[in-house]
Amino acid sequence: MTPSLPILSLIETRVLGVLAEKQKTVPDSYPLTLNSLLSGCNQKTSRNPVLELTEAQVQAALESLKGYSLVAETSGGRAFRYEHNIDRVLRVPSQSVALLTVLMLRGPQTPGELRIACDRMHNFADISSVEGFLDELAERPAGPLVVKLARLPGARESRWAHLLSGAPAEEAAGPSDAPRADHADPLGEVAALKANVARLEAEVAALKALLGRVCTELGIS
Repeated sequence: MTPSLPILSLIETRVLGVLAEKQKTVPDSYPLTLNSLLSGCNQKTSRNPVLELTEAQVQAALESLKGYSLVAETSGGRAFRYEHNIDRVLRVPSQSVALLTVLMLRGPQTPGELRIACDRMHNFADISSVEGFLDELAERPAGPLVVKLARLPGARESRWAHLLSGAPAEEAAGPSDAPRADHADPLGEVAALKANVARLEAEVAALKALLGRVCTELGIS
């Protein structure tokens, strides 16, 4: 990542990913209203982890992303609308934006999974072309945006993860380590904990933003 780009939270990457996804899949509705964006963030399909964000959390993430120039706000009609600036800020082509979008919305994926999941945003000719763009993102002069994860036991392909939220946690469990009914799913617990932390971070950011506006209105420095 570029030195000026901070580590993004789970909610921020979810918001950014939804904006990039909907730009390609529902262009007639893009840029998105806050309500449309909230629905996309809380979508039950094609999301990992599944989140239940509030309007305040999404709004706080938008304010943060606008500060990094990753999101722009436009006024049109009866509501403000939002669009992403991933390609311009990170200086990557549309094919790479599609790959980053899927990784932000669905978590680590193999090149084969990425090719299928990206189909509505970009039709990659073959898996080799997916791998080529992944290699470019991993070797980006300004800083890598993706990383190739260690292959899980029994897996045929290695998965890739984005680095917009920092280095991903290593997953040691393989397919043969599926949780039994009498044991909790450790990966599920980790995902839930991450989601809870992200929600708390967003709530704190929203409160800080609200406090800042109140202080400004009252003339308090």
